[in-house]
Amino acid sequence: MKHLLCLLLLIAPLHAADRPPNIVFILADDLGYTDVACFGSKYYETPNIDKLAAQGMKLTRHHHCQNCQPTRAALMSGQYAPRTGIYTVGGIDRFEWTSRPLRPVDNVQELPLEKITIAQTMKQAGYATGMFGKWHLGEDSAHHPAQRGFDEAIVSMGRHFDFKTNPKIKHPKEEYLADFLTDKAVDFIQRHKDAPFFLYLPHFGVHSPHEAKAELIARFKDKPPVGGHHSPVYAAMIASVDESVGRVMTTLDGLKLADNTVLIFASDNGGVGGYAREGLKGGGDITDNAPLRSGKGSLYEGGTRVPFIVRWPGVTKPGSSSDTPTIHVDLYPTFAEIGKAAPPANQPLDGESLVPLFRDASVSLKREAIYQHFPGYLGASEGTWRTTPVGLIEVGDWKLMEFFEDHRLELYNLKDDIGEQKNLATEMPDKTRELHAKMLAWREAIQAPMPTKNTEQTTAAPRKKGNGKGKKKQAE
Repeated sequence: MKHLLCLLLLIAPLHAADRPPNIVFILADDLGYTDVACFGSKYYETPNIDKLAAQGMKLTRHHHCQNCQPTRAALMSGQYAPRTGIYTVGGIDRFEWTSRPLRPVDNVQELPLEKITIAQTMKQAGYATGMFGKWHLGEDSAHHPAQRGFDEAIVSMGRHFDFKTNPKIKHPKEEYLADFLTDKAVDFIQRHKDAPFFLYLPHFGVHSPHEAKAELIARFKDKPPVGGHHSPVYAAMIASVDESVGRVMTTLDGLKLADNTVLIFASDNGGVGGYAREGLKGGGDITDNAPLRSGKGSLYEGGTRVPFIVRWPGVTKPGSSSDTPTIHVDLYPTFAEIGKAAPPANQPLDGESLVPLFRDASVSLKREAIYQHFPGYLGASEGTWRTTPVGLIEVGDWKLMEFFEDHRLELYNLKDDIGEQKNLATEMPDKTRELHAKMLAWREAIQAPMPTKNTEQTTAAPRKKGNGKGKKKQAE
């Protein structure tokens, strides 16, 4: 018996050393690129997120979609929007497109059931999987995350106080949603500390309605605005998300799991701001993404470039950063490689694993470009648009956009012109043709559908705005 115990003690460390890393992915909602201090804000206070950045790596050119639902579909499926059919939130009649030259491509509103999610892939590799927060890819019995690979899943969005959950869970009316979700995440970590786990914590904060805890609002009430950052309520909402990140970090430290956990923090799209600078009325600027152009709902950088931080002790260099262009579809193959999980056999993954980049910020990825394809409209106020149908390609420092209504091309050098103020398409016709040809080839290869001529333009009666299928509208 004594010899057996000695043998077990010798074997146990080997098993611990062979255990794949835990993965924790915290996703904020509508948090702008400069809405955290380590990405530039001089007004918002994010000590825990800043600490995470100091201990890990910042990706300074990471992109998601222009609004919520397509980002989440890309993260869960590893596929660009033309493969999932999810380009935006709700149906195409949500905004009055009939006054425009094109008819948008119809939008899928739930992640198709044939798509194998990253949660299913991680579960197949032996990970315990948990998700707490905003799902936005279907909540019926078939599409709920509990049926899409998550062992445990609680969905909630729409309100920060007196919120509802699916499945229904009793909680005090005065409880703040970000705190509730963090409680569930911490509990999940504690219960699964002895085996690999994949935790997805998609907050509803800092999405409207802009509501925050009174004690946090008071902290910012008398603070002078800086650089378009001015709202004590919004600052307090950011502080709650930052508290959540801190609690997760403290939990991992206390359980001695931090050294074997990949912890990622990001946002689902750009911040709600920058519209006034674009001359758009009714955008509801609550923040500003400067120096980036525009904000959520736009395919300019302010709408798609988001803060991204990864901490992987022993792999990412503390305090490092990379300016390599990365995008949402990269997360699926990245998580799969970290967890030694086999990718789905019959589901092409459009991204590239970022593990080499995490190991060395100076390496180049194999692919040449990243893409976005948006064949629809997103309104601001009546008669103004955050975006019309558009596609884009980014290659190194270069970004080319094609606006589908008139096929106008805009070319920017993001290294020299991060604010996308100088369109170089006319000055640099060769570069413009080169990038446009690559984008057209990608569009054909992925079979990206294009909006069609609007035959209702002069005859259609005004359409009632809605989110499709009678669902409660969210400001997206």
